[in-house]
Amino acid sequence: MAEPIQICTFALEGSTFALPVAEIREVVRGLSVTPVPLAGGAVRGLVNLRGQIAMAVDLRRRFDLPARPSGQDEVNVVVDAGEGPVCLTVDDVGDVILVPADSIERPPETLRPGVRELVRGICKRDDGLVLLLDTSRAIAIGALRREPDSKP
Repeated sequence: MAEPIQICTFALEGSTFALPVAEIREVVRGLSVTPVPLAGGAVRGLVNLRGQIAMAVDLRRRFDLPARPSGQDEVNVVVDAGEGPVCLTVDDVGDVILVPADSIERPPETLRPGVRELVRGICKRDDGLVLLLDTSRAIAIGALRREPDSKP
């Protein structure tokens, strides 16, 4: 049996996603976002993380989900992107759990292509499915600039 992987779950529009804990720098609430003119797509803007500037990406926009209802709290999951931190805005952060590496399966063909390309695997749990986010694809600059595709 393969070594278990520690993942942190988060919610987006009622679905459960996760990131490996090793990719997460920190979780922050209540960040002030400065919009960037003409950024478009999923880029919300820039944030100041104790003197370090980071791009903020709204994963709702990235997955072509409806906008967050007015007044609904949001959480920023800060990940390292090689050239600096990136904030991934999610609805809420859940638990840190251990999953066996061999329990992670390929994303099914039934997922919308826009979702399937951003998910590196799925994990079945008693309480439902957890979609493991592919961080590098989710924050790829070229893809962030595009407006979301229409739903199939």
